[in-house]
Amino acid sequence: MAERRPGREIEFASNGDTVKGYLALPRSGRGPGVLVIQEWWGLVDHVRDVCDRFAREGFVALAPDLYRGETAADPDRAGRLMMGLEIPRAARDLDGAVKALLDNPAVDGPKLGAIGFCMGGQLALFAAARNPRIGAVVDFYGVHPNVKLDLSKLEAAVLGIFAERDGFVTPEVAQKLEADLKAAGKRARCEVYPGVDHAFFNDSRPDVYDADAAARAWSETLAFLRAELR
Repeated sequence: MAERRPGREIEFASNGDTVKGYLALPRSGRGPGVLVIQEWWGLVDHVRDVCDRFAREGFVALAPDLYRGETAADPDRAGRLMMGLEIPRAARDLDGAVKALLDNPAVDGPKLGAIGFCMGGQLALFAAARNPRIGAVVDFYGVHPNVKLDLSKLEAAVLGIFAERDGFVTPEVAQKLEADLKAAGKRARCEVYPGVDHAFFNDSRPDVYDADAAARAWSETLAFLRAELR
């Protein structure tokens, strides 16, 4: 029998529409809010696991289902879903998720965190540029060619986590992102983890998962969010 998850599936409003998501609460019942944004696979169990891990660390974590129920198990379908994502609709859904977190009585503090992986890393920056109530962003090797960022509107501090052997988001891309953020007057730090591949944090991907690097990245993520969302 599968272990019961501590979180639950929810629905929230998105500009007159309804979107599903996964919400995990800490044992204390209250904590800082964090938006967890999916990789190109969709709202899969790994994303729910990340929400559950945040809840165990005292956060209220919400992952919106940006693909509206669709998921992928192979890279070809995942790529099609990512490129088929309607960015204006995704923007509305992210805005709705931010509001749902801010309206949740379990969420403490005036600011939220946002974290995303792969496609979600770019969308975490995108969401923060649209929502000044997002005070901290963690971008894990973010990429989406159709998501353009207006850094002038970003008020969040940014931690970027990238991989040296990433063929999608190269170290040069990470360095340029950090330079662009700093040139725009933002607080930003992008780290390139040596010897690891894109998606090294995803423990459901044994082909790329790196336990040591993932543990270090998780520790850095928690420290960053706790410092920024105090």
